[in-house]
Amino acid sequence: MHKRVEIGDTEAINMMGTYYANELFGFPQDYNKALEFYQRAIKLGSVTAYTNIGQIYEYGQGVEIDKKKAIYYYELGAMEGEAMARHFLGLNEIKQCCFDRALKHWMIAIEGGDTRSLYAIKQMYYCAGITKDVYEKALRARQAYLDEIKSNQRDRAAANGGDAYKYIEERRLDISMS
Repeated sequence: MHKRVEIGDTEAINMMGTYYANELFGFPQDYNKALEFYQRAIKLGSVTAYTNIGQIYEYGQGVEIDKKKAIYYYELGAMEGEAMARHFLGLNEIKQCCFDRALKHWMIAIEGGDTRSLYAIKQMYYCAGITKDVYEKALRARQAYLDEIKSNQRDRAAANGGDAYKYIEERRLDISMS
């Protein structure tokens, strides 16, 4: 990992921030170092790092809790197409009782592959917050995403034990649409 960081690998730099933020793989928890790595990753083009910084400010990890800064970084990530940032923006909208805006963020996040947003919409459906048609649209968006990323190479990687390459079991998400 250090070699990848030295040559400027954006994802490796972002992951180093995650290692420091979450005390992984023997790295000490150091939010200042995590922020340094995330900022460096952003300068090199990482969109995921925006969400990681947003999380640090949202939960006050080594910094004062700053919801405005968290939202700022989520918005930067969302503008760059980062689905997880959209998910967190949706959660913020729910906290503000802006259900339509939350739903819009989550639909965009689902189209970008974020499964948590589908679960959030599913919860809204079960709580009578949205109609069956809206939930069906979310399921169709998720399926369209899966169809888009489907490949023989991914299937081979999943078959060889690569859990990160497996497709989610959509039957677990489906409800009776009859």
